[in-house]
Order: sequence, then C-alpha cells, then structure tokens
Amino acid sequence: MHTQFATLSEARAHLTDLTDAAISGRPAGYARDGLRVAAVDAERLRDALSRLHPARAEMFREDGGVGVAIAELGLAVEGDTLTDAVTEMVNALRDYAADWDDHLLNAPNHAGNWGLVQIIALSTDEQLASWVRGA
Repeated sequence: MHTQFATLSEARAHLTDLTDAAISGRPAGYARDGLRVAAVDAERLRDALSRLHPARAEMFREDGGVGVAIAELGLAVEGDTLTDAVTEMVNALRDYAADWDDHLLNAPNHAGNWGLVQIIALSTDEQLASWVRGA
C-alpha cells in the first residue's frame, strides 16, 4: 500500500490510508513546500522518544521533604513525599512545554528540546510521572 504522498492534497485524498499506515507502524507521510512530513502513531512516538531521552531526574531529601530536579532544564521542585514531588515535576514539565511552544522553541539553549516537549505533550500525567521516576 502506498503511504508516501508527494503532496498534501494527495495525502488529504488518502487520509484514511495515511492514518491506517501510521497506526500500524508503517512509514507514512507526505511532502509540502519541499519539506517532508511524517505521520506516526502518537503512542509509538512517545515510547520511542522516552527511551531515547530519559528524564535523568535526580531525587533528593531536603528539610524533611523530597525534591526532584532535572538539571538540563533548570527545573527543581519539592514535595512532602516523593509522589508529591513527582506530581509537582509533572506540573513543572507541562509549564515548560507551554513556554517552549510559546517562545522557547527559537531560543538557542532550548531549541534542541523538541523531543522532550513531544514526550510531555504526548504523555498522560501518569506516563510522565513514570518517565520522571525512570521507569
């Protein structure tokens, strides 16, 4: 089955085929203005990116509480328990992704975080918490 289309119009005319190919894991995409666009199943993409980019979160105890930090992003949060701290980190990551989409995507020190932002956007809170914990 042909799932690589030369134009957006051609892809649009075969949207069901394009979507079915993406869901099944087959290569699927189209070209627009000389650029290639890939259609992929979101869960497969999230899983692959999560394996390629672990959170590398550091957990620590501080003043009777628990902290979680992701140094590469400059994010650090605290909670009474590890669960609380991880929940706070999930919230901080969601805020980071919103800021990245709004203005950080073109900042030289943040532009390379595309994969991380995709992980955040494609994950449920539970999946993101698991990723932070290193699972």
